[in-house]
Amino acid sequence: MQRRTLLASGAALAAPAVVRAQGVTEITVHYAQPVIYKESYDAIAAEFAKREPNIRINWITTPNYVEGMQLVLRQQATNQTIDLSYQGFNRLRLFAERGIAQDVLPLLRAEGDYAAQGYSQRMLNLAHFGGIQAGLAYAASTPVMFYNADLVRRAGGNPDAMPTDWPGVLALSARIKALGNGIEGMWYAWTQDEWMFSSLLLGHGGQYLTEDERDVAFNGPEGLASLTLLGDMVKVGGMPNLTRDAAQQALAAGRLGMFFWTTAAIRGTQQQVGRNFELRTAPMPVIDAAKGRLPTGGAAGMLIAKDAAKREAAWKFLRFSSSAESTAIMARSSGYVPVNQLAVDDPRYLADFYRANPLFQAATSQANIMAPWYAFPGSNTARITQVLVDQQARIVEQTAAPDVVLAEMAREVRRLLPRARG
Repeated sequence: MQRRTLLASGAALAAPAVVRAQGVTEITVHYAQPVIYKESYDAIAAEFAKREPNIRINWITTPNYVEGMQLVLRQQATNQTIDLSYQGFNRLRLFAERGIAQDVLPLLRAEGDYAAQGYSQRMLNLAHFGGIQAGLAYAASTPVMFYNADLVRRAGGNPDAMPTDWPGVLALSARIKALGNGIEGMWYAWTQDEWMFSSLLLGHGGQYLTEDERDVAFNGPEGLASLTLLGDMVKVGGMPNLTRDAAQQALAAGRLGMFFWTTAAIRGTQQQVGRNFELRTAPMPVIDAAKGRLPTGGAAGMLIAKDAAKREAAWKFLRFSSSAESTAIMARSSGYVPVNQLAVDDPRYLADFYRANPLFQAATSQANIMAPWYAFPGSNTARITQVLVDQQARIVEQTAAPDVVLAEMAREVRRLLPRARG
């Protein structure tokens, strides 16, 4: 966990000490994954400071969403409350059900026609849990394919016409790996959490739980096909068992042909690669053209502050961070899909940017199949996530067959559900 402080403006710093003491409101704001988000939050905070010079932001960051969730829960238990927290979409349900997240819809309504300000219902739904608007979306992402166009050419592929299905991807991966000299064909980011497994499950048209959420639903043909495909990435495509950091380093060094992960990593990957090779992106391969969907990753700002002054200040920053102006800053500095519709529709914000930056277009081309990042019910959401990751490890390590892993995965998840059957 890291802490830092940002005073809202240089002008406030220059003001007499007594005035500053009387006029400044301090809020504590948390976000996860600074390796991806820091540039955008810093830029947005700098713009916010020009508008609200008497708000001081004390930042707390965590390496990932799970640790961010645990941090807020610990602080709630000790009354050391964060005022505003940007949580992964799939963690908001827990906070809504526990009464920690505040309903921000009344605040949004009080500001007028929020739809005209870019808050579409589709994006609001990403943070709607427990019957309330538990947050406002800050950033949204889908998985994409990053690829080394130079290695694709060397392996006999066409970087202008990449495979659009998984059999084609696996065949190309095997050809790239066959180039030898330590070059790997592909890596699929299964290690972080359940999000990339969701891409396979939803891509096959499956779902995690039954409609009443009392039992698992992924232990059928869609789940088996998903685990089988993950295994084929190893057996057919030659995928190595790497950590995400090691895979990113291999890609940046020009020794990995295809890398499947979040569009949010585009800017950082672009900076890592530099001029080493021609980096490109492409949409995720199609699994089921009719039923297939992709999970929407990303984060939403969740209002927690109870003190009236802090709550007002935190709301001002949350509102600004989700505005069209800030969404444009966020998209340009990361690769996330814009969450404010006005930033998409109004050419003042991002039209020129997307024309000049083709790497960012793969994600927007998938917007029509974006589905919410599923949030498991109850208090065991983080444990369920870990079960899914641990079981996938057995597939990648080739220590168990897909049907065996699927049965064990279903048994463990069923045990962790709050309303599990017998």
